Amino acid sequence: MTGTDRPTDGALVVKRVDEGSADTTEIKRLADAAGYDVLATLTQTRTEDPAYHVGEGKAAEIAEELRARDATVVIFDNQLGPYQTYNLGTEFPEGVQLLDRFRLILEIFGQRAQTRKAQLQVELAELRYELPRAEAKASLARREEHPGFMGLGEYDESREQDIKNRISRIRDELEKIERTDEHRREQRRESGFDLVALAGYTNAGKSTLLRRLAEDLDVDENEGVHPDLDETAASEDRLFTTLGTTTRRADFDRRDVLVTDTVGFISDLPHWLVESFKSTLGSVYQADLVLLVVDVGESVESIREKLVTAHDTLYERNEAPILTVLNKIDTVEAAELDRKREALSALAPNPVAVSARTGENVDALRERIDESLPALERERLVLPMTDDAMSVVSWIHDHAHVEDVDYGEEVVVEFEGRPAVVEQSRAKASDLVPAESAS
Repeated sequence: MTGTDRPTDGALVVKRVDEGSADTTEIKRLADAAGYDVLATLTQTRTEDPAYHVGEGKAAEIAEELRARDATVVIFDNQLGPYQTYNLGTEFPEGVQLLDRFRLILEIFGQRAQTRKAQLQVELAELRYELPRAEAKASLARREEHPGFMGLGEYDESREQDIKNRISRIRDELEKIERTDEHRREQRRESGFDLVALAGYTNAGKSTLLRRLAEDLDVDENEGVHPDLDETAASEDRLFTTLGTTTRRADFDRRDVLVTDTVGFISDLPHWLVESFKSTLGSVYQADLVLLVVDVGESVESIREKLVTAHDTLYERNEAPILTVLNKIDTVEAAELDRKREALSALAPNPVAVSARTGENVDALRERIDESLPALERERLVLPMTDDAMSVVSWIHDHAHVEDVDYGEEVVVEFEGRPAVVEQSRAKASDLVPAESAS
């Protein structure tokens, strides 16, 4: 059941910051994406309280607000420790569900997970989230304290070991899936495809850009050739529209390009959560080019922070060049775009500014993609005029960009393609029997 087909629960949103004022825009959007009706927000500026995260007085205020508004859920835009969760649970009315930022994100992921890989990654993240809470419940049980465990849920003596065992099994299964995915990526390269991955924060417009770059064809046309291609992600103003990966063949003249849209980054994600989704991020890590998409309508500070985090996330395993795409230029004036481009030049030295929604400047993006992908090799093959040679010419048409074919006493084909394709074409040509021998 998704957040859109269940009864809407009334929720309070709470956020604590060490200094300055708390911005609750993103957490309210996350709550909405999960299907909650945000009734009110409460914020606090102070250092973290070890017992309640917020101050004890603020915890009492939240409890009063929950009763006054008859809210059934309280969502913290912070990470709560197991004992903080327990202590807050003792203050709040009975039956109130307590979610921190990461529990909420996992709930959304669980609603959107459609493929086996996505479901396994969500379960892995949930188990890694629950493990320290299971350990806390075991500690409380040993001290014979606090029956019911309040916000932590019921205690099961064997739960801790069960979680560890399940984590191990899921990791093994995900590794098998990733090996299969890697094999498919290599098959695509051998078939002449360049692989481009879309990365960036959720709601930056990646899915819309994928639609804009894609050829006007259904993914079903790839069935049998690339059976793992999912249907195109919907273009919605909604967080986490894409949880798994979605791949489409892109519209390029000289190249065969596959573009993959991946799960969006989210700010302030802990390492364990990113690690749980590294199988999905494999589509980014193993690409020939990464398009890092950002919403240029946001503030310079927000864009800069997101670029830094995205580069950090990609840095350890990514080997492909990264091309920054400043999306949604239809939402800003030209002077503002120039100012932001200059302010971000250290992190994005030569970005491409586009509007995926209107299509503005997308052709320039295609040119930059073409320039940034591995160089194509030019080749000229002379083949005997035989049926087998015609099959080779047909294969070259399917896997490379053919510039000219001259059919005379011999067949001369001029083309350019990926180095692996050029090498395969040479091998196929060398196996051909001359025309006089064939006759």
